[in-house]
Amino acid sequence: MIRRFICLLSASCILYTAKAQPSPAVSKEQRMEWWREARFGMFIHWGVYAVPAGTYKGQKINRIGEWIMNRGKIPVADYQQFAREFNPVQYDADAWVRLAKEAGMKYIVITAKHHDGFALFDSKASKWDIADATPYGKDLLKPLAEACRKYGVKLGFYYSHAQDWNNPGGAAARKVASEGWANPDSARIDAYTAANKGHWDPAQTTKTMAQYIDEVAVPQVRELLSNYGDVAVLWWDTPTDMTDTFAEKFNEVLKLQPNIITNDRLKRPNFAGDYTTPEQRIPKVGEMDGKDWETCMTMNGSWGYKSYDNNWKPATTLIQNLIDIASKGGNYLLNIGPKADGSIPAESIERLKQVGEWMKVNGEAIYGTAGSPLKPLAWGRCTRKEENGNTVLYLSVFEWPANGKLEVPGISKKVSSAKLLATGKSVKTNTKGDLLTITLPEKAVDPVASVIKIELKGKL
Repeated sequence: MIRRFICLLSASCILYTAKAQPSPAVSKEQRMEWWREARFGMFIHWGVYAVPAGTYKGQKINRIGEWIMNRGKIPVADYQQFAREFNPVQYDADAWVRLAKEAGMKYIVITAKHHDGFALFDSKASKWDIADATPYGKDLLKPLAEACRKYGVKLGFYYSHAQDWNNPGGAAARKVASEGWANPDSARIDAYTAANKGHWDPAQTTKTMAQYIDEVAVPQVRELLSNYGDVAVLWWDTPTDMTDTFAEKFNEVLKLQPNIITNDRLKRPNFAGDYTTPEQRIPKVGEMDGKDWETCMTMNGSWGYKSYDNNWKPATTLIQNLIDIASKGGNYLLNIGPKADGSIPAESIERLKQVGEWMKVNGEAIYGTAGSPLKPLAWGRCTRKEENGNTVLYLSVFEWPANGKLEVPGISKKVSSAKLLATGKSVKTNTKGDLLTITLPEKAVDPVASVIKIELKGKL
């Protein structure tokens, strides 16, 4: 009996020691390798705000759908009633991940918690979550994590670490926007928000921000990094009222996932993260030189679902945006905003399928590429790879030359191969000085973007 106890004790000590060992250090270059290869990901904004879908008390609330609580200055108690209607019975995590993968996306970042404080997971740190506040009552992130593992898609979590309009003590946006306020007594709200750092409901201020950080935000991030397997990305947002002390507490929790990468929104400027995040815009040539960056962008005008937002970008724009971003060395995080029932708007599905059709043929010109070594091209964009001391250029032609001659300035290296990526058919080239001229077929291979693969001797 004593011998058995000693054996069990020894085994427990071994297990404890193994668990207590610090994770091996991973360099930024190692952590960023998959991300730089991926180039294309899916952003998902989903939460209780999909229930009102842009309308409160019969009034359309201006601007983006996921900010309806703030823009409409909806009291906490009123907003929490929407959770009773959040019942995503149409949610199919497997289908969501398949849709992303078929579109050519390599990773997914979902709003585990947005500024309204609602968690899409079963949290022990707050009852304002999918398990406790809705009729659905089940964790939404676990099936998504399982589907990502199944299809080889990286999983990332967006987490609003500072702003939180429901959990007391969370920060609120300082700027008070009068547009779309549903409460007729806007003067009273204006006075209150000015005196209370942007809050519009006394229920939001019953605790300090330090309490919120310690009791809700840090514990929830720990849950996200402990309960869902490998997490590739932690996407912070809006560091309102953040301090270095608060930020360091989140950094400590990140050690649970030594391979994780983070963006630049935890706390500026001292906590820069691994990459920067231009929003709803594509940087100019040279603006992001030397930085890892990712453009996040909507398909229409809102991140969260808004029933009357029909300003959809055509698939041509989305594809050319992806090419433009890759040509400047960045990643494209393209958003969908699912409905409250868990279905994805048909317009999003249609566009993602069209993007996927282009990527199936031309993905080689996007994945693992670096930015263009050439000056801006009037007719399209260029991406680059270096292989065995040589250079491969992918010329994505948006405007097919009427005379069949495509001129590419800045190339004096010898061309060893030139072909249409879609068909493999060779095309003729001629170099004079540093001007490469390519003779093309009469018609474009693809009306959106036809890719020509050029292999050059040496580095360009």
